[in-house]
Amino acid sequence: MNIVIVDCFDTWEHRVDLLHKVFTEEGHKVRCIFSDFRHIEKTYRVDKKKDYTFIHAERYDKNISVDRLWSHIKLSRDIFSFLDRHSKKIDLLWVLAPPNVFIRDAARIKRRHSHIKLVIDLIDLWPETMPVGKIKPLLFPWRWLRDRNLAFVDAVVTECNLYRDVLGRVLDNINVHTLYLAREDKGYEPKLHLPDDRIVLCYLGSINNIIDIPTIGTVIEKFRNNKPVTLHIIGDGEKKLELIAAAEKSGAEIIYHGTVYDRTEKQQVFDSCHYGLNIMKKSVCVGLTMKSIDYFEFGLPVINNIHGDTWDAIEKLGCGINIEKKMLAYFGSKINNLSTEEHKRQRLATRSYFEKFLTEDIFRNAVIRLTDGL
Repeated sequence: MNIVIVDCFDTWEHRVDLLHKVFTEEGHKVRCIFSDFRHIEKTYRVDKKKDYTFIHAERYDKNISVDRLWSHIKLSRDIFSFLDRHSKKIDLLWVLAPPNVFIRDAARIKRRHSHIKLVIDLIDLWPETMPVGKIKPLLFPWRWLRDRNLAFVDAVVTECNLYRDVLGRVLDNINVHTLYLAREDKGYEPKLHLPDDRIVLCYLGSINNIIDIPTIGTVIEKFRNNKPVTLHIIGDGEKKLELIAAAEKSGAEIIYHGTVYDRTEKQQVFDSCHYGLNIMKKSVCVGLTMKSIDYFEFGLPVINNIHGDTWDAIEKLGCGINIEKKMLAYFGSKINNLSTEEHKRQRLATRSYFEKFLTEDIFRNAVIRLTDGL
């Protein structure tokens, strides 16, 4: 088959790379159509990649802005106009979304060229996951843009089961699959060096406006009632200084690493930590975060407050602790009284979850089953 994969955000490039790897190893010809604008750094990319075509996107500086909306609309128009002109050479079109305008324009391609099999890969839900508070109802037309056009696709892929629950009847009579983000299983031999005289936590990932900084502060305070707390921070973002200030105010010693890509360095940090923090605002709608996958890969149990797939995994397998605000009153004493054996069991359960659900082999088999069934 001739397969085209379309994506707007470099933050999801790892998923595109995985899809490209699976399809090419199965003997298909693959072309990836990508934005040339890096969403996190707000810079243009100049690198080249085999089988990748980069389409120019208008710059934007604020994540919630008219400039960003216009950038997505224009990029979508340029990409799908290009694909329309080359439609005869496309058998399968796999589109990562949001932006929701991608779904609309991909559906137009499908309606014009019925021979193309169209898969929409929902990596996020807009506006459901957007931390915009009271103005969210104003964005419902954006939701309608997505929901209305999903009716024209051959399959919908969601990155977590939670999204299927949220979309509900919108997905009735649609071929739907859950396809988790994945990592290559490179094996893991823990070299733990956990201190007994303090609690060591880790925050990994983008430090942005969807993390719940006050709740992170409260978690630290509860631990501080019994033992000193150290917080390792791996990542960067516009809320970095706010997170550091809140954690220090709550009594934590901060060790800031910045952005870390080296696997060995990351493992050394995780092996010194008791828990990873997966704490987000209540308004955020996400079932499995990218940071969670990193934690699970290295067997680091999580302190988690997001519902959906991660919550369910913790409840069923015990790979961490689920918390809600009403639980925080006794949270600290519960965790501080956790035995060494129980903590070891949590780490084994966490790594086991990764091996069963989040490896490249699991991803590969799911993609092949999906495409064979189209």
